[in-house]
Amino acid sequence: MFEENRHTIYALASGKGRAGVAVVRISGPSCKSLYSSLTKQKIPLPRKVVLRSLHNFNKQIKIDDALVLWFEGPNSFTGEDVLEFHVHGGPAVLKSLEAAVLMHPNLRVAEAGEFSRRAFENDKLDLTQIEGVNDLVWAETKAQQALALKQMDGKLGQLYEMWRAQLIGALAHLEADIDFPEEDLPEGFVEGVRAKIKALFNDIKNHLDDKGRGERIRRGYGVVIVGPPNIGKSSFLNFLADEDIAIVSEVAGTTRDIIEIRLDLGGYPVTFFDTAGLRETNDAIEQEGVKRARAKADQADLKIVLSDSQIWPELSPGVSDLIDDQSILVLNKVDKALNVSRETRAQLPCPWFFLSSTEGQGFPEFLAFLEKGIISSLELGEAPNLTQARHRQALEECQSSLLRFLKGSLDPALRAEDIRIASRALGKITGRVDVEDVLDLVFAEFCIGK
Repeated sequence: MFEENRHTIYALASGKGRAGVAVVRISGPSCKSLYSSLTKQKIPLPRKVVLRSLHNFNKQIKIDDALVLWFEGPNSFTGEDVLEFHVHGGPAVLKSLEAAVLMHPNLRVAEAGEFSRRAFENDKLDLTQIEGVNDLVWAETKAQQALALKQMDGKLGQLYEMWRAQLIGALAHLEADIDFPEEDLPEGFVEGVRAKIKALFNDIKNHLDDKGRGERIRRGYGVVIVGPPNIGKSSFLNFLADEDIAIVSEVAGTTRDIIEIRLDLGGYPVTFFDTAGLRETNDAIEQEGVKRARAKADQADLKIVLSDSQIWPELSPGVSDLIDDQSILVLNKVDKALNVSRETRAQLPCPWFFLSSTEGQGFPEFLAFLEKGIISSLELGEAPNLTQARHRQALEECQSSLLRFLKGSLDPALRAEDIRIASRALGKITGRVDVEDVLDLVFAEFCIGK
């Protein structure tokens, strides 16, 4: 729980700027005295909305009429006493309220994320849940919203804590064998640990082999538009965005840097990147643009490769080496192609579409295909999903330690250390690492010292 001499923190919990209603949140031990100073009334019942007039407690100047919510710790978001003032969202009201609040002793403006940090410190949320809160604030699509809510519900943290508990149990067995060899432990006592560790290793391996679905939903599915100069990449991007995002010109090499837009396709976030035309050039700036285009294509979840439909079934120069099973070939400028052949090329490893970036021909079919593919690639199951690079890094660290245990030294102390490192790696994800967990379980389970 919080300390009595800890600062009480204050922040505008709603967005900045003019609004019909603004929410001011306050957390800490000074909430009751602050409420009394601003309203001259007794604190209301917890979780009951009341209407109160707020005044500057020195000058007795009215600030606003506010709806007030009182959450008594530990039954609050932060685990501390929390006050919320719902006031009119004009700048003058907020400045007056902030001035009055900050005149109160032992009170300061909250630092970034400090309310959530206090919730973690008071065991209200683990780190994965806190990350879910932040992701929900930034969610732009239904898929991001659903992913964040699942993480906020604690399912991901519960999975990792369940695995950590299994490791602590295994470590307790190993520690008992090391520290108390004279005890009459059951036959096969330690050997049974290996089977459990192997099963856990496989569970973590399956969890990691998720094709990065959660991480890609969180950051956005990346689609790079590539092709030679003057093939219509910028027009293609502008048609997708339904506005002039990129400059369209007959002059080759107009696009030199990467231009991006974020769209919602089927409830999933997709980022499209327009890149420089791929060609040999002596222009140093254009060379850098080509270099960046190729690098972005290598990193992309999907490449949309544009070629000139007027020469089909031939491909535009430099296009062939861009096509693979992570590509869609777009045969552009079909509006200019007379009697274009639509014969298939069975040797291509990817689907292809005839389009016109300027006229929109073929776009409905193309977008329907693209949306279906993205949904299939990112669709989430019931199991919790990885969402952060730090989760993956910690899980890989855990996995490496478990592999050392399974294949490494037979020395009991070294094997126990591998399990201890694995347990700590999982604890890094949720923020709960405590060696006392091992001691508690050892003495509770094995009755050592009887």
